[in-house]
Amino acid sequence: MATLPPKYEDLPDPRRYWPSPAGSHEEGLGMLRLLTPDVVASAARNEIKTGERVCLNWDIEKLDPPGFGRRSFEHLIKVVESSKGAALDDEYHFNPQQSSQWDGLRHHSAPYPDNKNEEKKLWYGGTTVEEILETDSPRIGVGHWAKKGIAGRGVLIDYASWAERNKGLKPDYALTRHRISLDEVLSIAEESNIKFQPGDILFLRVGLPQTWDAMSAQQKNEYSQQETPSHAGIEQSERVVKWLWNNHFAAVASDAVSFEVFPAMDGDWELHHYLLAGWGVPIGEMFDLDGLAELCKQHNRWTFFVSSSPLNCARGVSSPPNCMALF
Repeated sequence: MATLPPKYEDLPDPRRYWPSPAGSHEEGLGMLRLLTPDVVASAARNEIKTGERVCLNWDIEKLDPPGFGRRSFEHLIKVVESSKGAALDDEYHFNPQQSSQWDGLRHHSAPYPDNKNEEKKLWYGGTTVEEILETDSPRIGVGHWAKKGIAGRGVLIDYASWAERNKGLKPDYALTRHRISLDEVLSIAEESNIKFQPGDILFLRVGLPQTWDAMSAQQKNEYSQQETPSHAGIEQSERVVKWLWNNHFAAVASDAVSFEVFPAMDGDWELHHYLLAGWGVPIGEMFDLDGLAELCKQHNRWTFFVSSSPLNCARGVSSPPNCMALF
């Protein structure tokens, strides 16, 4: 079993927990180091019962056009030059941030510890932008995650179903600043009989796929052209930060664009600062959780085994998840 970090209240600086040597593989794993062989074996033993499975990857072409000026997905089928049409190749041109993706530890920085220079940022472990952009160092790249993949017990907080059932909300709010409170998350967990365990991979279903599919082409274009688009997600607050830390999640993910409300309603508690730059917790975004929610309902259990294989790119910033849930 991995040694668990101290409680939130005992952290010298809750904004940063960098226990591993700079540049080490352990640093590159971040909180995925909680997924020890014992934790993974226990999850497989207790969660895989029927062999049913569902992939959690949204259509890679779906969010088109993407926001934030990102490149649109392009897929080309090429005739192999020497084959005279007898063989074909693919060419994929895409930004992982356009669809289901893990935000790697290189994706998001946080203000420098002294907070005196707003322009100066650090990534997880104290990594600088110069190390990432100007050297061949693989420090905190997603290649560290690719060595053994991400595997363990997943837990689903199905907010989209709960909100429709209890608040009469249709899932058309995913591209607004709709705020999911911690109290709502805790109510869903209690109703679903979820008992969190260290090393769990937390999934939050917000309802982006339904929101996007209901939009017209004009609405999608208008979304992509916004300088600062709005995204639904979990609230930013010290309560949420404490809850995430003290449950010792190995990773978090949702079907929303940002996992947390964006733009942040309280910048002091912006979760990307804490999870990625501060603690080394992967953030998954735009996963497809609809099929997963259906299986959870069928089995009346909201825990399952998760397997994810990020791209083996040593210096990668993010990666498609290549993720599967097994029951």
